[in-house]
Amino acid sequence: MLRGTAYAAPLPALRDTTLTHPTSLPGSLQRQPTQDAHATLTIGGDWTLQHYATLRREIERTRRQVTDTDRVELDSLGELDTAGAGLLIELIGPARVARLSDWAPQLPAERQALLKTVAAALDQPEAEQAPATNGFADVLAHVGRTVSGVWNQQRTLLGFIGLTLQTLFTVLPNPRRWRVTALVAHIEQTGLDAIPIVALLTFLVGAVVAFLGATVLADFGATIYTVNLVAFSFLREFGVLLAAILLAGRTASAFAAQIGAMKSNEEIDAIRTLGLSPIELLVLPRVLAMLITLPILTFVGMLSGIAGGLVVCVLALDISPTMFFTIMARDIPLNHFLVGMAKAPVFAFLIAVIGCLEGFKASGSAQSVGEHTTSSVVQSIFMVILLDAVAALFFMEMGW
Repeated sequence: MLRGTAYAAPLPALRDTTLTHPTSLPGSLQRQPTQDAHATLTIGGDWTLQHYATLRREIERTRRQVTDTDRVELDSLGELDTAGAGLLIELIGPARVARLSDWAPQLPAERQALLKTVAAALDQPEAEQAPATNGFADVLAHVGRTVSGVWNQQRTLLGFIGLTLQTLFTVLPNPRRWRVTALVAHIEQTGLDAIPIVALLTFLVGAVVAFLGATVLADFGATIYTVNLVAFSFLREFGVLLAAILLAGRTASAFAAQIGAMKSNEEIDAIRTLGLSPIELLVLPRVLAMLITLPILTFVGMLSGIAGGLVVCVLALDISPTMFFTIMARDIPLNHFLVGMAKAPVFAFLIAVIGCLEGFKASGSAQSVGEHTTSSVVQSIFMVILLDAVAALFFMEMGW
């Protein structure tokens, strides 16, 4: 049996196949005078970033001799990029480049477009620098912008209040449009869930007021009037004010965050697309829930604050509960309680409207939702304290 023998053909001799690429010629610049008292400027070679330093030196050497009447020849121009185009424009001027198609029609269209584009960019006028201002002018400008922003904000709030009231008066006569389920859910969220924190806070504040009153009044031998101080302050001011501030921080922020999240998810746009009113669906249940819950929380705050003062009076001042309530019934008229309760619906309406409005102002970003949530809390607390101060002055002048 024959076996196949491996046959290896001799390899051909290797030859040097290295390709020689033509080397790029650096850009050149020659100016030759002619017989008609003019000169010809011959531009050739590659005007690219690779030869930028050499071309810059040539231009610096020749630029003083070049005039606007010199004839420019670009027939020998090689490669061209934006760096070389900038140098060419610096040499011959943007005005001549703008007429490039007239005196160099043989230049390819892409080269002409590059030169004209770079010339237009370099020919842009420099931006005028803002005049220097002093610090006092900057402060005045900042104050003006702030006042204008506050004014626009209050105008927007008044408009939103009017829109809410209009929708409310439209919906109330039609029971079929009432959102009872949403109303009950918001009552639980804003009212029942807030009772523990309101009761605890007002109880502690009542105890603190009683301690302060007893400390100050002890110097005059009038510690018995601590009862009047606690009852008067909580029935008239602290009960409604503390409850409103707590709801401003707790509920207004929740309203703004909820509606702002719906705005960012385009759910409000979907509601409008379905032909429904976002004010009716989102704002009215929250406003009505606040109108119901804040008076209740105000009453709870009054009772808790008086209870805190009672505990201090019993433990520190030896005032019995019977004496405490007897003094209250004798010295504290009913109108103080009515004044405190009358403020609650006004505060509730403002807190709910501000929280909803800031939610509608939010854009699609999470940062905007957070900013408007913070703004709702700040505005609500500010408006509550401002209106409480105005109401206190008004009731005092009226003798109520």
